[in-house]
Amino acid sequence: MHAGPGGGAVRSVVFDLDGTLADTAADLIAAANACLAEVGAAPLDPRADRATAFRGGRAMLRLGLSRSPGLAWDEALVDLLYARLLDHYGAAICVHTRLFPGVEAALDRLSAEGVALGICTNKPEALARRLVDALGIAPRFGVLVGADSLARRKPDPLPLRSAIAALGSSPGRCLMLGDTRTDHDTARAAGARVALVTFGAEGDGVAAHGPDALVGHFDELPGLVRRLLGGAESA
Repeated sequence: MHAGPGGGAVRSVVFDLDGTLADTAADLIAAANACLAEVGAAPLDPRADRATAFRGGRAMLRLGLSRSPGLAWDEALVDLLYARLLDHYGAAICVHTRLFPGVEAALDRLSAEGVALGICTNKPEALARRLVDALGIAPRFGVLVGADSLARRKPDPLPLRSAIAALGSSPGRCLMLGDTRTDHDTARAAGARVALVTFGAEGDGVAAHGPDALVGHFDELPGLVRRLLGGAESA
């Protein structure tokens, strides 16, 4: 059961980053392919492997290594390459990355309606901040919590609860918007509402996780927030 409004808490929306606010797949895959090339492994396909990109750097590396017959590898190599991937990615973090259609208009509308905005991502915090700066959206958010900001990361509820508190909100007045089961499970564990986009890593398959709502375009988000969290007058 979701907590109801109370304590004067403001309404808030906390967003995942990769696959939710921005399509980062091409730049992530480029960084992974640079690492895979260093060990003679098979490259990933930017189109066919897009969903894997949103599941993280190690997932991309494991996929490329597993497709390379005769190449011996283990998790120690994955860890080594992952450190290199972060270097490659940080050097070219916003070459092909773009915001999904309607993001900026939705953020502006939510802010105008008094909704506090934050980001909770499993991308390392420094890279996440670099990316939102490059995309020009950093000033719109009151908090950003990354994978290494706290002792635990999503799907543990700690990062989301920390973001909610920093925004002056409460779990019952927060909507988490993400694109994967990880985001869904994080929100449920934190006691927040959750909506999943259908244009991210899992596509329409996110419906199987049982979110409170699905979002096919950011134009839908302001109305959804009013429906799930109430209007500003009830904050």
